[in-house]
Amino acid sequence: MPNATITTTCGIAGGGPAGMMLGFLLARSGVKVVVLEKHPDFFRDFRGDTIHPSTLELMYELGLLDQFLKLPHQKIERISVQIGDQHLTMIDLTHVPTHCRYVALMPQWDFLNFLAEQGRRYRTFDLRMRAEATDLIEEAGRVVGLMARTPDGPLAIRADLTVGADGRHSTVREKAGLKSDDYGAPMDVLWFRLARKTADPVDTFGHIEAGAMMVMLDRGDYWQCAYVIPKGGIERVQAAGLDAFRQRVVAMSPFLADRVGELKSWDDVKLLSVAVDRLRQWWRPGLICIGDAAHAMSPVGGVGINLAVQDAVAAANRLAAPLKAGTVSAQDLRAIEARRTLPVRLTQAIQLAMQNRIIGRALASTQQPKPPALFKLFDMFPVLRRIPARLLGVGIRPEHVHTPEVRSAP
Repeated sequence: MPNATITTTCGIAGGGPAGMMLGFLLARSGVKVVVLEKHPDFFRDFRGDTIHPSTLELMYELGLLDQFLKLPHQKIERISVQIGDQHLTMIDLTHVPTHCRYVALMPQWDFLNFLAEQGRRYRTFDLRMRAEATDLIEEAGRVVGLMARTPDGPLAIRADLTVGADGRHSTVREKAGLKSDDYGAPMDVLWFRLARKTADPVDTFGHIEAGAMMVMLDRGDYWQCAYVIPKGGIERVQAAGLDAFRQRVVAMSPFLADRVGELKSWDDVKLLSVAVDRLRQWWRPGLICIGDAAHAMSPVGGVGINLAVQDAVAAANRLAAPLKAGTVSAQDLRAIEARRTLPVRLTQAIQLAMQNRIIGRALASTQQPKPPALFKLFDMFPVLRRIPARLLGVGIRPEHVHTPEVRSAP
C-alpha cells in the first residue's frame, strides 16, 4: 500500500530529454504535471550530449536560446570521416535552415537541469527526484496513474494521463504490456575520454579501418571517444588486455599515443549496448510512451536526444488543450503515434542501413575499407554535403512549439 497519494493531470515517468521537455511544455501551458526521476540528480557520464539544430530551434521558439547558449558547449559545423587512408568531409551544417547552423555538444545533465529550471518557473510543474516508477495503476482496463518508489516510501500518483518516458529499459512499457520489434545492431560501443591538446586536429570525425571504428567528439579540454566493437564483443576485448586496447586506440588515432595511458583500468571504459527497436503501438487508454521508451535509437548520428525532444513537442502540442479540459481521448494518443512514427521509422531505416552496410561490414572485414561512391561524391562536390546535414540537423518532419504560455508565479 502507498504511504501517500497525490493527484495530478499528467504523470510522467522519466526525467530524460523526452520527459523533461514534455513536463516543461505542459506546465508552461498551465497543465498540472508530475515528473518522476529515479536518480538524485541528472549527472550520469557518457549520456548522449549532441544538441542538434532542430532542438536549438525549439529553444529559439521558446525565447530561451540566448540563455541556453550561455551554458558550456562546443560547436560542430562540419563532420569528417576517415575510411582507410582517405579523409572525407561528409557533412556541412552551415547552410541548414535554422537559427543555429551547428550541433552543440553539451553535457546532458546541463540540458536537463536547464529544462528543470525553466519548468520550476510554473506552479503547475512538480519534479520529484529519487522517485522511480515501479508499476501502473489501472481501473477498468484504463491506466489511471503510477506507483513510485521514493525515500519516504511508496507513492501513488493518480493522473488523467500517464506518460512513459523512462528510456529503452522502460518499466512503464513493460507493465503496460506494450510489445516492440527489435531490429538488431551489429555493434556495441566503448565510451571513454582522453585529454585534448591545442595542437590536436580540429574536426569531429569518425575513423573506419578493417575490423575497427572510432568516433571522436571535441569536448574542449578532452576528447569523448566511442570505440565501436562487434556486438557482444566486450569479453574478447577485455580478455586481450587493457594494453592491447590502448594500442588499438592509438592505431586509429596516433596523436593520442602520449595520453592513452589515462585509461588506467577498465573502469575508465564504459560499455553502451546498442539496440534499435520500436513499439508496435505506443499507447493504451490513459497512457502513452515517447522517446526511447517508444523507440530505442542507434547512436549513429547522435539523434536520440533530438528525436525524444521532438516526440515531447508533438505530444505537448496535441495534449495541452485536452488535458486542461479533461477530455484526452484515445484519438489524441493515436494521433501522436501517427505523427511521430514516420520520422522515427525513416530515421531508424537510415541508421540500420549505416549499421549493416558500412559499420557491420567494416567490423567483419580483414581488408582495408574503401569509401562508398556516395561518400566520395559528398567530398568532391561540397554542395551535396547539405543533404546529410539537413537529415542530421533538422530531421524528418521537425516539430515546432504551438502550445501557448500561461503566465503564473511559482
